Amino acid sequence: MKRIYMDNNATTAVRPAVLEAMLPYYREHFGNPSSLHWAGREVGSALDQARRQVADLLNCEPAEIIFTSCASESNNLAIKGTAEALQSRGNHIITTAVEHPSVLNPCKYLEKRGFEVTYLPVDGYGMFDLRQLEAAITERTILISVMWANNETGTVFPLQEIGAIARRHKVRLHTDAVQAIGRLPVDVQAAGIDLLAISGHKFGAPKGVGALYVRRGTKLTALIHGGHQELGRRAGTHNLPGIVGLGKACELAAAELETGSERLRTLRDRLEQGILAAIPECQVNGHPSQRLPNTLNLSFAYIEGEAVLLFLDMQGVAASSGSACMSDAFSQSHVISAMGIDPMMANSAIRFGLGPDNTEADVDHLLSILPPIVQKLRDMSPFYHERTPSRATVNS
Repeated sequence: MKRIYMDNNATTAVRPAVLEAMLPYYREHFGNPSSLHWAGREVGSALDQARRQVADLLNCEPAEIIFTSCASESNNLAIKGTAEALQSRGNHIITTAVEHPSVLNPCKYLEKRGFEVTYLPVDGYGMFDLRQLEAAITERTILISVMWANNETGTVFPLQEIGAIARRHKVRLHTDAVQAIGRLPVDVQAAGIDLLAISGHKFGAPKGVGALYVRRGTKLTALIHGGHQELGRRAGTHNLPGIVGLGKACELAAAELETGSERLRTLRDRLEQGILAAIPECQVNGHPSQRLPNTLNLSFAYIEGEAVLLFLDMQGVAASSGSACMSDAFSQSHVISAMGIDPMMANSAIRFGLGPDNTEADVDHLLSILPPIVQKLRDMSPFYHERTPSRATVNS
C-alpha cells in the first residue's frame, strides 16, 4: 500500500542533512557547553554557530535568540514573562480568537490572575480587522500576540501592518511564527517584532527544540529558574544535538525558501483545484490568497471529517482535522468555529499540509481515492439524503 504523509503542519521528518549535523554531538562531542573543561569548550562553538544560523534566518542578532524545548515553551515565556515583567505598567493583552492553544491557554491562565485579555474576532476567511486591533489598545495594554500564520487554515496575518500599529502605540508585539518558518520570509526587523517563537520539528529539525527571539532591551521574566544558561532567561542544560539540528534546519530554510515555497504552492493548487472539480458541495476554509503555500483546509457537506481521515488512513494517507495539540479533544475546531462556518461544514473540516517530500504523484493518488471516500460516506449519511437544493453548498 502506498503511504503518503500530508500532515506537515503537525510535524515534519528530520531532514538528512540535519540528522548528519546532529550525530557527532551524541557521541564524539558529547560535552556540556556550560562546562569549563575541554569537553565543554569544544562544543561551545557549535552552540554559537546554531545561534547565528537561527538569527540569520530571522534577521536579528545571535544574542537575541533564546533556545527552548519547543514553541509552546517559547510562547509561554513570551506571554507570561511579559505579563510579569510589565505588570506595573498595565494588565491588558490583545490576541485573536484563532491562536494556537499555547497562546490562548497562557492568556486564560493570566485572566485568572487579574489580567484582561481581548480576543479579536475573525471573519469567514479567518482574518481580523486591523481597525478593531487599534481600537482595542488602551493605556493599560502591554502586549499584542498575533500568530504569523494559522496552523489550521494557513491564513497569513499582516504582521508588518500589525507591527506598525504596535510601534505607534508603544505596545510590545509577540508572534507565534511556527507555521511560517521555511514557508514564508520572516524578518523581525521589517515587521517590528519584539518576541517570536519557532519550533524545530515544524521544518525539518527534531522534536524537543525551539527558540524565542527577544529584541534587545526587552524586559522578560524567566519561567524556568536554575543555572545561568541563556543569559539567565531559560535555565537548564542545553539540548546541544537538537540545537545543532535547529541551526542547520534554519540554514536550509533560508537557502531553499523561494524555490521550496513555490513548489509547495504549485502542489497545493493542483490538489485544491482537483478536489473542487471532482467533489461537489465542498469548500476551502481560509483566505483565498493570503495563505501558507503548503496548506489546504476543506469541508465536505453532510459528513464528518474524522470519518474521512479514518478512510484515508486505511489507504495510507496521513492528514488531520486541525491542530495536533488538540487531536484527542474530540471537539469542533475553535479556529473553524471562530470563522462562523456552518456547524455541519465545520465538523467535516480536514487539513492537508504538504511538505518537501510530497510529489505530483502523491497529489494525483489522493485525487483518485478521496472522491470515492467522500461519496461513500455521503451515501451512509442521513443528512445527505435529506438535503434540499436550497441547502446545497457551492464550491469555493
